[in-house]
Amino acid sequence: MWDYTDNVMEHFFHPKNVGRIDDPDGIGEVGSLACGDALIFTFKLGHDGRISEAMFKTFGCARAIASSSVLTEMVKGLTLEEAEKITNQQIAERLGGLPEQKMHCSVMGHEALMAAIANYRDKGKASVPGVKKGRVVCTCFGVTDDEIRRVVHDNDLTTVEQVTNYCKAGGGCGGCKPQIETIISQVQGEKAQKLRASPQPRPKKLTNIQKIALIQDTMQEQIRPAMRAHGGDIELLDVVGSRVIVAFRGMCASCKLSEYTMKEVVEAKLREYVSPDLTVEEETDSTLQPHQHRKV
Repeated sequence: MWDYTDNVMEHFFHPKNVGRIDDPDGIGEVGSLACGDALIFTFKLGHDGRISEAMFKTFGCARAIASSSVLTEMVKGLTLEEAEKITNQQIAERLGGLPEQKMHCSVMGHEALMAAIANYRDKGKASVPGVKKGRVVCTCFGVTDDEIRRVVHDNDLTTVEQVTNYCKAGGGCGGCKPQIETIISQVQGEKAQKLRASPQPRPKKLTNIQKIALIQDTMQEQIRPAMRAHGGDIELLDVVGSRVIVAFRGMCASCKLSEYTMKEVVEAKLREYVSPDLTVEEETDSTLQPHQHRKV
């Protein structure tokens, strides 16, 4: 049996802003009675463009009611741009925390808010409250691939069980679990790729060991893949102060554009990811004397 926080109890027994605004500026409908949870979220904007009123009607458990109630309080006084930044984690935190098995309650509130804002912005277009975008993956609970991707991304989920806790997908017959696993792999793979492609913060001052290690990592992650795709490669031979001595291999060794590659690709990447004062030199007989090759 799960414990209920004081905030959950307060918003369950004394929910705020229950009902539906007449002629709302935005309306969001998520869930369905057939699936066990349903929520209608409406808001009205004031003359200053901020949310002046927000109301909800929901069918669900105590935490679903509490999540919806606290959300109406959280958005009051915010612009739509500010309201969009609210996450389901923040809704849960405002309630004093939710057990993972009940995180779908905060997700439902967040999705209703996003749907209401989208409804406001799509006025005059083919925007129908309650109509979901994306392909339905979980037919038992009507959860789409877009919804699964969003909860995986926003909450850094890695297992099907977690996805079920956050949006109920996979909690029925289980036939959609392989598709959920595929979506998890895709989202986590995309996040990892973006992380690798993003410049990492550098220490203010690198030791020689740190500098060499960072140069190696940058060459491996940012430079070598592109060169190998064209039948070439690069080898780090030595680091002398701010001078990085390299040797081109394969097709790159005889390429007429090697000078361009060295300056505009290799040197540019090392300056971006390691240090702006680095210069890259290609191996020559004089370059390495009196230094020995350092193969890494």
